[in-house]
Amino acid sequence: MSKTIVLTGAGGVLCSTLAEALAKEGHNIAVLDLRKEAADKVAETINKNGGTAIGVETNVLEKEALIKSKKVVNDAFGNVDILINGAGGNHPLGTTSNPFFEMEDLNNKAEGFKTFFDLDPKGIEFTFNLNFLGTLIPTQVFAVDMVGRNGCSVLNISSMNAFTPLTKIPAYSGAKAAVSNFTQWLAVHFSKVGIRVNALAPGFFLTDQNRTLLTNEDGSLTERGQQIIDQTPMSRYGEPEDLVGTTLWLCGEGAKFVTGVVVPIDGGFAAYSGV
Repeated sequence: MSKTIVLTGAGGVLCSTLAEALAKEGHNIAVLDLRKEAADKVAETINKNGGTAIGVETNVLEKEALIKSKKVVNDAFGNVDILINGAGGNHPLGTTSNPFFEMEDLNNKAEGFKTFFDLDPKGIEFTFNLNFLGTLIPTQVFAVDMVGRNGCSVLNISSMNAFTPLTKIPAYSGAKAAVSNFTQWLAVHFSKVGIRVNALAPGFFLTDQNRTLLTNEDGSLTERGQQIIDQTPMSRYGEPEDLVGTTLWLCGEGAKFVTGVVVPIDGGFAAYSGV
């Protein structure tokens, strides 16, 4: 049965792939993104391929903007059945230069060098707001349509570093841990009104945000990129299509008794001890 599915951050690589896969299942897709051009481009691709989609500009941190977006979606497709909270990201001001703090770091005056003591609260605030509030506020707005109806769910995007924090990115790791915790909390909170809440925890996928961190201009791996591959038993980065199967399962009737789970999709990264 056709459902109306809203995806935030869907102008990006990962969620645009999910939007296209869900459209192939016959669902109505609302592609939401801060960048209207990116949202429209994904929607256009879906429509050209025989699906049904609209692109909608929104800001996941502004409730009024989301309310306006919801009206656009409701006018086009009716009530929302599924929400995928895909908006998120990191900020360089919440990232340390080195994975470990060393005594000599106290005297390192190099431009741009950041220890834990140099982290900018504004960068940390941005990261927490985008990932956590950017999940909570859209759920407040769109999940109202789901109350008391069958087959409705919320799917959040956490991360494998919510289980074990990665070096250098304390803000992002902490924010994604908050998303996982919120997923469990909300699953319990909504359990009596028919709304399931689950999350994906992707491992390392090459996206526009991390490509320069993990690969060189010639396509070879950076030092950190190689370190990641060495710690990934399947010895590769994830591809956007690797998220599709779990998404279809969690959004479908086959998972109607599944709520409050965070599913790692990481090639075994979180399971590997390194030895």
